[in-house]
Amino acid sequence: MLVSLHVKNLALIQETEVWFGEKLNILTGETGAGKSIIIGSISLALGAKADKDLIRNGAEYALVELTFQVDGETAEKLRQMELPVEEDGEVLLTRRIMPTRSICRFNGETVSVRQVQELSGILVDIHGQHEHQSLLHARKHFEILDDFCGEELSDCKQKIGEHYTKWQKICSELSEGTVDERERQRELSLLQFELEEIDRADLKEGEDEQLEADYRRMSNARKIAEAAYNAYHMTGYEQAEGAGETLGRAVRELSSVAQYDGHAQELAAQLMQIDSLLNDFNRELSDYLSELSFDEQDFKETEERLNEWNRLKDKYGKDYAAICAEREKIAAQCEKLADYTAYQEKLELHKQEEEAQLQKLCEQAGEVRRRKAEELAAKMTEALVDLNFLDVQFEIAVRRLSQFTREGTDEVEFMISTNPGEPMKPLGSVASGGELSRIMLALKTVLADKDATPTMIFDEIDAGISGRTAWKVSQKLALLAKRHQIICITHLPQIAAMADTHFVIEKQTTGGSTTTQIRELLKEEELEEISRLLGGIDMTEAVLDNAKELKNQAKLVKADLN
Repeated sequence: MLVSLHVKNLALIQETEVWFGEKLNILTGETGAGKSIIIGSISLALGAKADKDLIRNGAEYALVELTFQVDGETAEKLRQMELPVEEDGEVLLTRRIMPTRSICRFNGETVSVRQVQELSGILVDIHGQHEHQSLLHARKHFEILDDFCGEELSDCKQKIGEHYTKWQKICSELSEGTVDERERQRELSLLQFELEEIDRADLKEGEDEQLEADYRRMSNARKIAEAAYNAYHMTGYEQAEGAGETLGRAVRELSSVAQYDGHAQELAAQLMQIDSLLNDFNRELSDYLSELSFDEQDFKETEERLNEWNRLKDKYGKDYAAICAEREKIAAQCEKLADYTAYQEKLELHKQEEEAQLQKLCEQAGEVRRRKAEELAAKMTEALVDLNFLDVQFEIAVRRLSQFTREGTDEVEFMISTNPGEPMKPLGSVASGGELSRIMLALKTVLADKDATPTMIFDEIDAGISGRTAWKVSQKLALLAKRHQIICITHLPQIAAMADTHFVIEKQTTGGSTTTQIRELLKEEELEEISRLLGGIDMTEAVLDNAKELKNQAKLVKADLN
């Protein structure tokens, strides 16, 4: 859930902080008080486009901070995005907006705006006029139905996507048509030469690494021999200044007095061990020197073979595995061009096989969609009646397309009739703005069990409604608040009365400067705010009683929901 919002130097907000409640949070205020700024600031923190004009006049930057508490599935999704989530599930999302750029941080770690936009759908679902308008597009209807189908459809859709990719690739190859015979022969000749070149080289795995080691050793043979020879004499026993001879004298000196002192005896024993190790080393170095040899012919052959390897790497791949993979591609292309007619026939056969698989999977997907469409339409009709669409008819048309798509062969469209006797028409051609907001709310209520987003924000959910309809909308919001944290801006008393936590947004002018503040209302202040929304110019007993009645009715509704 969204725990808190901290805003500084944004538009009319100098600095304010809000601590939200778990269930239904209602935000009200006078027209022009800045209600849209609050939702806008949340959108900014979640990656919306930032304009430098949003920075408060005279300030160097604007700051928005959102604190979330996440657990379970939500926390796991964030971790899968490789974002740091604390043990206690606290998430701090910060965006600092400056005139030339903005910086986003997730729990102190800098992230891109694109990353924030990706995670925003996991944390918060914002519904404003734009989201309501999306219901005018049939593509949105398709997405909603598929989400409702859930796992019953997801596996089938994945298989459709895989076969569709294969089918498209085959169709693309076939569409290239016939290849010019002279060009085909020219390309085939080149490919055969490349195939023979790789095969003739008879490469062995790991051979190039051994060749490089041998070449490095041979090309530095003189340096190696000189260094080994010097090391042999420096550590040997043949010359007076050699380490072996010097160490031998030291052993003899200590041994001569070892009988007089126990510690001297121990030191003499250690020195004898060192002498023995050095002696062994010197003998091994002598053997190494005797084996050092340089054959000009071996060096030449090694150099030539290494050059061949490097040439093939430059031409076909960076290592043995890459060269082998390229060889397989060349061999396949050779086979294709050697008998292009047979290849096309084979390709056409594969195309038919993929089409048969696609057709079968698309029919399965269509059956699921049609069955779930009836189920969703029935639930939507019930939800719309609850929202005061008294004579509504709602259907979901699932029509068969004539061609394959990555998601099947279906198109989906919501159909509605809001008045008796009217024929069913596409939702986009008949619904008003106020109706769209209620239809979106109905959808959110129906899909509440499937929607894992913990926080939902509604702006303009009350557009074009009043009276009984407003009361019905408030009941749906209360129902949604059982499973999600809801934040809703409203100007209707019926919706405000349903608040579990009520905030008021106020505009204040001090010393020629205007600021917007938001604060949580006390219980007695809630009644005054609801009275103001009821249109009471004077706070009379009658208006207050009306507000109390609304609040009591809301309590009864929420008690029934529990």
